[in-house]
Amino acid sequence: MKTQITELLGIEYPVIQGGMAWVADAQLAANVSKAGGIGFIGAANAPAEWVREQIHIAKQITDKPFGVNVMLLSPHADEVAAVVAEEKVAAVTTGAGNPAKYMEMWKNSGIRVIPVVASVALARMMEKCGADAVVAEGMESGGHIGEQTTMSLVPQVVDAVSIPVIAAGGIGDGRGMAAAFMLGAQAVQIGTRFIVAKECNVHQAYKDRVIQARDIDSEVTGRSTGHPVRSLRNQMTRKYQALEKEGAGFEELELLTLGALRKAVVDGDVKNGTVMAGQIAGLIKKEQTCSEIIKELMDGMSNVIEHVRGEI
Repeated sequence: MKTQITELLGIEYPVIQGGMAWVADAQLAANVSKAGGIGFIGAANAPAEWVREQIHIAKQITDKPFGVNVMLLSPHADEVAAVVAEEKVAAVTTGAGNPAKYMEMWKNSGIRVIPVVASVALARMMEKCGADAVVAEGMESGGHIGEQTTMSLVPQVVDAVSIPVIAAGGIGDGRGMAAAFMLGAQAVQIGTRFIVAKECNVHQAYKDRVIQARDIDSEVTGRSTGHPVRSLRNQMTRKYQALEKEGAGFEELELLTLGALRKAVVDGDVKNGTVMAGQIAGLIKKEQTCSEIIKELMDGMSNVIEHVRGEI
């Protein structure tokens, strides 16, 4: 399937794997790319040499394009930005800030720059900075979220910019993918479903928690701090919300979540750790390979589109 994004990135299918912190390592990213989409290594707060090592591992697994998600608030952001330029990865997605100061360096290395945005204003700003595309991410997604839903955000961003738009948030099957394209997107970014990919190295307890999730199991914490995060409900989220209601300060709340994502992803503590996942978790029922996931997405989208054509 050809879209502006598949042409831009040199990939077979318009499926982008979200660069999830602690989750998206070289193994996952490379196997998504091998399957015809494009995977992203999540740099998060990791040091630059870890990112370089992951890039080298991914290059050993696949010769297909892959990228790195750079978290711009990371204390290592400058060094990570330089590493991805030196290694000449195919693409960079960015979050939590403005990538303008890295844009020239990345462009000189032939890297496609795709910021994640949660508003029309930010999408316009990124286009002016020279972004090649944007990911319009709705609040249905896991992790740090904005206020707009995917259904309302994507078409507004599509209308506001001339660069391609990738839809993200609440997309987990071919139906959601078809809907994203109807809204004007040129690709989808998917995170939660790839957590349960067989090539994903997260703890099995984390995968099981996602697979067992109901439609109402995700909730948002951190609104009082201005940094809302969506994750699956557990003892930690209940304690966090109780502290928020009591008027706890930022430092006390931050201390509660310190190391909580690693606790869930690496140690498998899904009761006291942060199990980041989107609202679509309730739709996900099984582990599959990256190839199986992408095939099911594409087949499902084709079936929906054919059905709609037959009904019109």
